[in-house]
Parts: sequence; C-alpha cells; structure tokens
Amino acid sequence: MVLRSTTTANGMRLLKLAIGVVVLAGLAVAPAAAQAPQVTPPGKQKKLPQPPAKLPRVFGDKTKNLDFLFGALKAAPDQESAKAVEARIWALWTATPSDTAALLMARAKLAMDGKDTDVALKLLDAVIKLRPDYIEAWNRRATIYYLQNDYSRSMEDIRQVLIREPRHFGALAGLGMIMQETGDEKHALEAFRKALAINPYLERVPDLVKSLSEKVEGRDI
Repeated sequence: MVLRSTTTANGMRLLKLAIGVVVLAGLAVAPAAAQAPQVTPPGKQKKLPQPPAKLPRVFGDKTKNLDFLFGALKAAPDQESAKAVEARIWALWTATPSDTAALLMARAKLAMDGKDTDVALKLLDAVIKLRPDYIEAWNRRATIYYLQNDYSRSMEDIRQVLIREPRHFGALAGLGMIMQETGDEKHALEAFRKALAINPYLERVPDLVKSLSEKVEGRDI
C-alpha cells in the first residue's frame, strides 16, 4: 500500500506522538530530531508480522508455555525451527476462552480479507470492549490503522499490546515501521533491535536493522 505524502507540520505532529508513545512503552530514552516523513516506494505493500494461516493447538498453562516458547525461539538453531516455535506463540496470543470474542475475531478476519475495514474495525472495537485483556484484538486493530496511515491510533493500540505483552515482536516491528515512516530512524532502529532480540528470525527486520544502523550510527545524532 502506498504511503500518502504528509506536510512537514503533520510529520512533526506524528513524530512527537511516536516519541511519546515509545516513552510510555519503555522503548525510548530521548526525543529525536524532527525529520521529513519517508514515503513507501510505489508498489511496495506495507506489511506487519501477522500469525500464520494455520496455527497449532495449544494446551496447558499459557504463561508457562509462553515463557518456555520465548526461550526456545531465541535459541532456535535455524529458520524452520524458529517458525515452528513462532507459530505456537501466535497460537497462544490468538487463543481466547470467550466464544463470543472468538466469533467476533473470525468475522473481523473475514471482513479484513474482504477489504471491508469499516466492518472489521467495528468488530474489533466490540472484542476490545468485551475482552480488553485480549492482546490479539488490539494488535489486529493496530494493523488496520497502520494500513490506513492512521499512525496515532495504531501507536496507541501498539502501546496497549506492549503493556500486556512486552515481548510481542509483531507489535515492536510495527512500532519500528511507523517510526521509520515518520522519519524517526533512531527510535525505529531501537524498536527493530528489540523485536529482533526476541525473535532473531523475523522477516525483513535484520535488513532494516542493517540499513538503519548504517544511516543512524554512521552520523552524529
């Protein structure tokens, strides 16, 4: 999806918002200098880390399972092993004990697949109102707002995800992408590094870290 151009004033507004949310999420330590927003190259679709189409079934204590799986993810010897562990983490994040929430999430996914974002947002609003502790509802709504270039709302939903699960590598990667697109390359690099420290096999993120490291750390900040 092509990122719409913004004015310098709008870029400053988004940048200030981004920095404020990062501080709340425990990711930033100082504001960065204002820069012009970056435009997504034509034909390059914006994409955030999302759960795979098919998820394994999960059993047992959710917290203990997540702790174990995050350890296994960080120690995974190769891409294939990491993807298997990552799928189980997504399965735990996606699972909900509420049949109503599960039904609303399924309908929201169908609406998103059909490009009916207004319906998807209404359904996700209902899930969040019903189960504010359900991380995946916040994450999916953040994704929709991001794709709509509504960065302020996306950032707020990402903050809610990270409050509930600081290890959410998908939310951290999304945070980095928003910062990069609003010109805050320093904190984009920080967010990407945090995501990569949790999940070393994230797609695209290692390349983003490499390119941003050269740009950010190769000059005075």
